[in-house]
Amino acid sequence: MSVWIGIDLGTQSVRALAVAGDGRVLGSGSRPLTSHRDGPRHEQDPEQWWRELAAATREALRGLPPGERVEGVAVDATSGTILLTDSRGNPLTPALMYDDRRADAERVNEVGAAVWERLGYRRMQPNWALPKLLWLLRDAPRDARPAHQSDFVNRRLTGHEVATDLSNALKTGVDLIEERWPLEVFDALGVPARILPEVVRPGTRLGTVCAAAAEETGLPVGTPVIAGTTDGCAAQLGAGAQQVGSWNSVLGTTLVLKGVTKELIYDPLGVVYSHRAPDGSWLPGGASSTGAGVLSRDLPGRDLDALAELAAARALSERAAARQGPAPAVTYPLVSRGERFPFAAPAAESFTLGDPADDVERYAAILLGAAFVERLCFDYLDLLGAPVDGEVILTGGATRSAYWTGLRADVLRRPVTLRENAEPALGMAVLAGGDPARMIRTRAVVQPSGADLREPYLRFVAELEERGWLDARAAAHARERTAR
Repeated sequence: MSVWIGIDLGTQSVRALAVAGDGRVLGSGSRPLTSHRDGPRHEQDPEQWWRELAAATREALRGLPPGERVEGVAVDATSGTILLTDSRGNPLTPALMYDDRRADAERVNEVGAAVWERLGYRRMQPNWALPKLLWLLRDAPRDARPAHQSDFVNRRLTGHEVATDLSNALKTGVDLIEERWPLEVFDALGVPARILPEVVRPGTRLGTVCAAAAEETGLPVGTPVIAGTTDGCAAQLGAGAQQVGSWNSVLGTTLVLKGVTKELIYDPLGVVYSHRAPDGSWLPGGASSTGAGVLSRDLPGRDLDALAELAAARALSERAAARQGPAPAVTYPLVSRGERFPFAAPAAESFTLGDPADDVERYAAILLGAAFVERLCFDYLDLLGAPVDGEVILTGGATRSAYWTGLRADVLRRPVTLRENAEPALGMAVLAGGDPARMIRTRAVVQPSGADLREPYLRFVAELEERGWLDARAAAHARERTAR
């Protein structure tokens, strides 16, 4: 039997899965990672990545029955994480993680403005990889070269220099349209072309596992090493959102949407940006600052499962009695100050419309608000011309709540799909060569109940517009689309 190894190299841990061709997980392993945080500083030790990746992979392989053939391995990593290595791949600096904000993006945006505009995201943020690369290069030796998180471990796996993938290189300024580095920009920034790695699409073969890596990881010598992607794109692959018009909505601490389009989506507000898929299509998406993280903040110590049961029972009772009571309370569930998607509003703050009578209503208001933000994201994507009529696949911690899943289907007014397993590591096993049609299994398709939540949704949209956060054109489109 053939087996594919997917590795998810995250912030807090590294996880490895050994996946059979039919999607069964034959083995898994996980190891924790530690960070060093201090204000805007967030660093990790690249050598720890390798040690813990090797341990997690050995654990995942330990339970394989005799005769299993490992066909490939791929690694995803956090987007925007970067370090400097020497010419042999040894780290010269700690890794500056995806949210390290010590760099300044002003010079990068001044020099690269035309390219960033053409690529649709318009401006880089200080925590993106290119500003951090300039910060790292200030006092670096001549042989220093950049490496993304996945590049570092892929070089260890193969034993030689490797190309970087377009997905991890996005925040380092790669031209995703021409699939090359914009050397004129890098030259103006003082970054020599000789230190930049080759760029390939995710899914490209980078080499094979060398003898030294085989001894440490347990992977057979000669196993193909496949170029991975970012953790967000890996989760999208694991969810099976690979057809044009399909979307993966990940609702955990915060909300992230990623979909598939034929053409690059241009967003005048710059809140949507696109990765490049292995087949050359585009993967637009955005990350909101709203989500389930508000529950533990606003309802500390409460049994959320019990609140979900009570909220579901009340909703069912009201539908059965066909009562027309007051409009439900709605909370805009910002985890922290400022919104990123479906609009950019640095001053945005959480608020509640209505007056929840108790913790059950407060809980329901948060869940309803998160569903409304999700709906508004789809309305905004539709305004930009993105196809949003395909399958909607829900993943993330919120899918553990049947009540919340049903509520989201009602707000979206369409069926939503749940998968048996949608881990980023599964997405990497698929990218390593597995058949997604066989490896990605559907757990359930949840149909909307018929509850009409359009009036409170439009009230929510109007409030966001009145506060000056939501663009008037986006608000008008949400109203028009809701009336269809």
